Amino acid sequence: MKKYDFDKVVDRKNTLSLKYDFAVQRGRPADILPLWVADMDFQAPDEVVKVLTSRSTHGIFGYSEPDDTYFNTIKAWYERRFSYSPKKEWFITAPGIVYSLAMVVRALTQENDGVLIQTPVYYPFYSVIKDNNRRVVRNPLKFNGESYEMDFDNFEEKLVKNNVKLFILCSPHNPVGRVWTKDELNQVGNICKKHNVYIACDEIHADFVYKGNNHHVFSTVNEDFRKFTVILTSPSKTFNLAGLQLSNLFIENDDIRSKINMEIRKTGYSQCNIMGIISAQAAYQYGEGWLEQLLDYLQNNINKFTSFINEKLPMLKVIKPQGTYLLWVDFKGLGISENQRQDLIVNKARLWLDKGTMFGAEGEGFERFNIACPWSTLEKALIQLQAAINNYNKKV
Repeated sequence: MKKYDFDKVVDRKNTLSLKYDFAVQRGRPADILPLWVADMDFQAPDEVVKVLTSRSTHGIFGYSEPDDTYFNTIKAWYERRFSYSPKKEWFITAPGIVYSLAMVVRALTQENDGVLIQTPVYYPFYSVIKDNNRRVVRNPLKFNGESYEMDFDNFEEKLVKNNVKLFILCSPHNPVGRVWTKDELNQVGNICKKHNVYIACDEIHADFVYKGNNHHVFSTVNEDFRKFTVILTSPSKTFNLAGLQLSNLFIENDDIRSKINMEIRKTGYSQCNIMGIISAQAAYQYGEGWLEQLLDYLQNNINKFTSFINEKLPMLKVIKPQGTYLLWVDFKGLGISENQRQDLIVNKARLWLDKGTMFGAEGEGFERFNIACPWSTLEKALIQLQAAINNYNKKV
């Protein structure tokens, strides 16, 4: 098996990269080091690059659709890695998870209906609810100082009091890094079943799960859940293909699938991007070895990042992730205000992070780091952060 070099630094500047090329437009210094948006600084597997290169030389990019080989490749991946065997008739392809979530919200709820999320959580969840004139209902996760748990009593209370029609589940959870156990998933599923609440399960980070934890496709937890659940997946995080705009939805209930298809048609969307289709197929067919090596590299990054914080910046606390390549770090030990912390991080440390309050009020005092980059990049960021904090402490 080929050995991949994840230490290789690839210059992403001047490539129209949201992560690297739009700092000034978004109010940050031009020389800032970005560890924010969740795409990786690693090149996609060679097999994916080859198929894209080959297709581009063909020179014709007409309307295209996935065929049986595409669906069978996706199915084989989920059978092999998650013991989940979806059928072709359950599939819907769409141009991304957030777009798909918006379609689910529009298909399964009415204006002013309540849609529940577990905060702090991926911030586009808020927008797909609010922008479609639905109500955000918060079920905050419980933080015990080390990790996060679901608050089941509050969950059920919020469903009932707010007449919630849809629950958007983040599994694994972004940003807190939890990989939900089968028992936890079974509990929330049974509560939703009891109160006739649909579930949209965002499983985009499913392939990033570290040793000692197991991701369960929500539909495999209990056969009854298949009747009211939409599973949303994409190769975009796993293989760094976000710009190719493709997601795969698994929907077993015919009525739900029909309603979502109708909402997609209302947007005027039909065929997917040809490059998204062929890259996804190549990635799922040939990229498993690349992914396994990547997971080891990411775990090593997590270990080294955590050791650096513990040894040199003990006033900060890394919340140990069970999944994702996003680290949730508690900065409250600095004892400074939100504005002071942002000034320190952006203007002194020259780092672009996602501040915790972007994910909800429960994220106050936290920062999210994207550690899917060469260790040299991550180490540089940590050294800059250490210097900024040390200089700040000297002044006060």
